[in-house]
Parts: sequence; C-alpha cells; structure tokens
Amino acid sequence: MPIVIDKDIPAFKILTDEKIFVMDKMRAVTQEIRPIEIAILNLMPTKETTETQFMRLLSNSPLQVNVTLIKTSTYNATHTDKTHLDKFYKTFDEVKNNKFDGMIITGAPVENMAFEQVTYWNELKEILDWTKLNVTSTLFICWGAQAALHYFYGIKKHPLKEKCFGIFAHQKINDGVAEPLMRGISDEFHMPHSRHTIIYAKDILHIDNLKILAYSKRAGASIIKSCDNRQVFVTGHMEYDRFTLKNEYERDLSKGLDIKPPVNYFADKQMNEVKMNWTSTANLFYINWLNYYVYQVTPYNINEV
Repeated sequence: MPIVIDKDIPAFKILTDEKIFVMDKMRAVTQEIRPIEIAILNLMPTKETTETQFMRLLSNSPLQVNVTLIKTSTYNATHTDKTHLDKFYKTFDEVKNNKFDGMIITGAPVENMAFEQVTYWNELKEILDWTKLNVTSTLFICWGAQAALHYFYGIKKHPLKEKCFGIFAHQKINDGVAEPLMRGISDEFHMPHSRHTIIYAKDILHIDNLKILAYSKRAGASIIKSCDNRQVFVTGHMEYDRFTLKNEYERDLSKGLDIKPPVNYFADKQMNEVKMNWTSTANLFYINWLNYYVYQVTPYNINEV
C-alpha cells in the first residue's frame, strides 16, 4: 500500500524513482479506506533529506499512510527554503485540534545545550503534553528521545568525552516476553548514531513504566518503550541513508572541528565505500511500529484517539 504525500514535495519524485508506491492526495481521497494518519515534527536542519528518509520507511508497510509535516513556530529553520516550509509544513497551532494515529518527533543538533536553553523548548513541551491525549503512539528519535525522556520521566542526558559517531552493534533484550516491536529483528543488530550525549540504562531501570528493548555498550540504552506502547524512544538513527554519516563527517571537517571518521562505517581506506548494515532492521522496526503499536490499536474513528 502507498504512502500519501503531496505530489509536489521533493520526496514524491525521489521515492517514485526508487519504485516505492507513493500516492498523491487527490487520488487518495477517492478510495474508500481510512489511511493511517502520521504526523512528523521535523526538528532536523536538513528537512528535505529527513522527511524523505522517514517517508521511505513508512512506505514499506501494507498500510496507506497519510503524512502531515509539522514545523516549530518559535524557531525559523535556516537550512531549508522558506517556500518549501510554507508549502508542505504546518505549525502546531494548525494541527493541534486534530487527532493522529502515530507521530514521529525527530532529533535535532542541540544535544550540547540544556533542554531549557533550546529556543523552542516551551513549544515542544506543549506538543509533548498534547501527544498524550491526541496520538495513539509517538516515536521519539535521538535528541527527541532524550527530550521526551527528560520531560516525562526526569531522565538526564550525559555528555560524552568523544562523539558517539558511527554504526554500533546492539543487543536485543530478551526477557522471555514476546515484544511485537522487535519481531523479526536479530538478537544482535546495527544502528547509526551521531550525538555528543548518552542515556544510561541504569537511569531507566528503576522506572516501572519504561522497558529497555535494546542496548549497546558504546551507545547506551538505544530502544526504550513505555509499558502501554504509546511512547517509543530510539536514541539512534535507523532512518539514515547510506551516505548521511559521510556527509556529516565531511561537514564537520569543513568547519575545522576535531572529528574522527564514523566507527564501523567506511568499507575502504579511501573512505568512499560505505558498509550499510542497518536497513533491514530499520524496515522491520517501522513496519512493526505501524502494525502493532498504531494500526492494530488505533480506533477506526480517529476522533476517538
């Protein structure tokens, strides 16, 4: 089944060229089914790249998914053309009276700042509170996960001496309870990370409402969920493309930053070839989230969310 997006958004052509089934909104409204409504609060500076990455993963399930892109109103993005934002994005005020089956809150390159110092922190707190009553299941990514864990549970992020940057092995936590979100994912799997802070597992273990589903010795607690499945926290970037870390590495080098090459990432000494070993996990994870945590539990009448 297709993902439903505006045919003029750059992701439409990119995904169509990749033979991914996308449908424009005019065609979608003629079909007698209710699509799954997914909101994406995109806090990343490279919004066009990020939106395409998430849309690619959302398109792989048999469900018809209708995507609403959301931007902050208290901070104006400087790396994305204003015309693109005005045409394809809505502010929170424009959607806060709506209900959504699922929501994704992305990462943001602000992890070295205290949460309260982030320009849009108050707006984000309002959105976080809103998700509890208006979204069936919310997926928080990287800094978005750290922010939500801090706001809802008082969990701290801890600065790292060296950036957690590369592809890291993770262990699935098997406690004898079948976890639908991790179904089909190997006991050991890989995930990209790119951040200067970490969430320690020991800070989560004493919280009864949270469960750690995956852990990495280098990257810390990496997949966490609430016991009611309405909140899922991922501290890495399963959505990353093949060359996302390469582009970040070259960007930091051009800025004169002291940055080492991403770990376990390049397949050659010239750092041209990339060993991409996380996509199967990413696709399974997002299919599982859409199916088990969204589609199977969300009401048919979306106003009942």
